[in-house]
Amino acid sequence: MAFEKNKIRFKNSLLNRLAENAVKSIKNSEFCSAVQELFCTAFCIYVYFLLCYIVLVLTKAEGENHMTSAQIIIVVTIVLYLAAMVLVGVYFGKKGSGSSSDDFYLGGRKMGPIVTAMSAEASDMSSYLLMGLPGLAYLCGLPEVTWTAIGLAIGTYLNWLIVARRLRRYSAKLGAITIPDFFARRFGDKKHLLSCIAAVVILIFFIPYTASGFKAIGTLFNSLFGVEYHTAMIVGGIVVVLYTVMGGFMAVSFTDLIQSIVMSMALIAVLVYGVSVAGGWDVVLDNARSLPGYLTMAASHNVADNSATSYSMLDIASTLAWGLGYFGMPHILLRFMAIEDEKKLVLSRRIASVWVVIAMTASIVIGVVGLGMTKAGALEFLSGSSSETLIVRVASLIAQHGVLAAILAGLILAGILAATMSTADSQMLAAASSVSQNILQEFGHMKLTERQSLFAARLTIICVSVVGVVLARDPNSSVFGIVSFAWAGFGGAYGAVMLCALFWKRCNWQGALAGMLVGGLMVFVWKYLVSPLGGVFGIYELLPAFLISLLVCVVVSLVTPAPSKEIEAEFEAAK
Repeated sequence: MAFEKNKIRFKNSLLNRLAENAVKSIKNSEFCSAVQELFCTAFCIYVYFLLCYIVLVLTKAEGENHMTSAQIIIVVTIVLYLAAMVLVGVYFGKKGSGSSSDDFYLGGRKMGPIVTAMSAEASDMSSYLLMGLPGLAYLCGLPEVTWTAIGLAIGTYLNWLIVARRLRRYSAKLGAITIPDFFARRFGDKKHLLSCIAAVVILIFFIPYTASGFKAIGTLFNSLFGVEYHTAMIVGGIVVVLYTVMGGFMAVSFTDLIQSIVMSMALIAVLVYGVSVAGGWDVVLDNARSLPGYLTMAASHNVADNSATSYSMLDIASTLAWGLGYFGMPHILLRFMAIEDEKKLVLSRRIASVWVVIAMTASIVIGVVGLGMTKAGALEFLSGSSSETLIVRVASLIAQHGVLAAILAGLILAGILAATMSTADSQMLAAASSVSQNILQEFGHMKLTERQSLFAARLTIICVSVVGVVLARDPNSSVFGIVSFAWAGFGGAYGAVMLCALFWKRCNWQGALAGMLVGGLMVFVWKYLVSPLGGVFGIYELLPAFLISLLVCVVVSLVTPAPSKEIEAEFEAAK
């Protein structure tokens, strides 16, 4: 009797009610569960640490010191952090189960507003928030990174304001559960040509995204533990492939909420410590003011010769164009489709927009503070791509101040590692589902068995990871640079087409297909053929790709037959 009463009390507890409000239902597929995925993640990263330590021992010369006590505490903290994620998975994995496609891809469209907002932004702001933005601010000052952040902030707000509600309503009306599926159903593409091209776009541009994750992993462990870059990156790639293949095809959005909290803690801790070590905020500002073009919004600092380079209106428009990428990001758009009630998107928009502004501001300020730490002698000067290890270096300094400080440093690095690896995981899964479902079965009309479909998906994961490792093989490459290309790819191929699909009734499948192909192709053409010409052509490839995609989509739609009455009726019904 007492047991039953306690059981009832637990069911009515604050934790249980919070879970029900935050995530109404996190579904398990027939083949795998959230618990399995998280367990495999934690176990494989533990193996990763073990392998890296073995490599470190074997490559150290006799008599050299190995891992310090602070480094050991950092490793233990990261492993315990991942174990905590397993417990979260156990709890929320028991909240419900289901095997339908809607459950599998979108959690039954029952995501709460807080989780919807923070999972979208945590998956968006991965390694480039904690590595790319601070590194760029450290070297070049405010102009490029600040205008980029402003563009991203505006894009985030407009995406939630304009796209989110319409896409949630329209996708539910059509029964679409993925972005390629939405395009096919929206335009009545029964031959699945449009969904095939959309799937190929996902495959092409998620590969460099995955490469940026591998690059971040290799850089992190090379700078922290001294493991050779390529070894750390390859072992990390193998681990990601292992837990992706073993863990299965379900993303646990509640862990993204926790991840965003850890990322916020990391930013605050690094910022407070950095200002203290640099000698105070006034000293940091005095140092930044002494550098030509460092704190102005109309010039960029050139670290090579300590000079300032003017930042034109065209440069500003180019960097602001980062915001256009949000309209074509598959992993963000899926969050809009998954929320339980479109009315709750207002709360999600406010939470997401505020968090993004605060997080990016803190990240940029950390770059400025980091240069102040270098001026104060606490950090060596970080040139080139090594500037992206700024937060890693600061975490190493924090770890030298005792056990609690080392634990805090471990949490900071756990935030970078978990965000990076979970993002790479999600991207490879998206590519795998695109090949297995959209290309082979829908477009190719291949009747695959359950086992054959899973084999095709797993083979795709392996192929994507191999290409990703090859792309990230240069230790001097930039996480920010790799991400910017992939971001331009999705924004150029999907962005304008998505807006036309949602808000222009006359848009047809021919226009959408042409816009998608031309936009994706223009990213490559501008990046590698036009941009090297310099001058007015040296702008971010996303801007011309988006504009040309929009123009082509509109023109081709107007010169080809209008959509059928049935498609137009669906468009009106989804308003």
